[in-house]
Amino acid sequence: MAPTNNAVRVQAEQQWQAVCSRQDLVAQSGVVVWHDGAQVALFYLPDAPGAQLHAIDNRDPESGANVIGRGIVGSLKGDLVIAAPLYKQHYRLADGVCIEAPEQRLRTWPVRLNGDTVEIAG
Repeated sequence: MAPTNNAVRVQAEQQWQAVCSRQDLVAQSGVVVWHDGAQVALFYLPDAPGAQLHAIDNRDPESGANVIGRGIVGSLKGDLVIAAPLYKQHYRLADGVCIEAPEQRLRTWPVRLNGDTVEIAG
């Protein structure tokens, strides 16, 4: 499905910041970058349908530790998720919502590959 003119306009208005290169990514795993005052976990899923790159807050709200980037990627109830390494909650990569406690969520960012550069919108 092609993006609507409105979606294209919104994407063009976002400010994109380079955070790393494609070579820094690890397939099926997370790496952590610093973006706009926050630790952001990047998950590169080259074999996944739809979005192959996800940017989500690295701070686990249950423990307060910056460990989400070390979580395990999986699928739960049809959604791609990251399992937090300490208390094992599952957060949807698409929107950061916790499966077990929907009132909890991790911040997410628009992310893209621009050639070999990974960029996050802020």
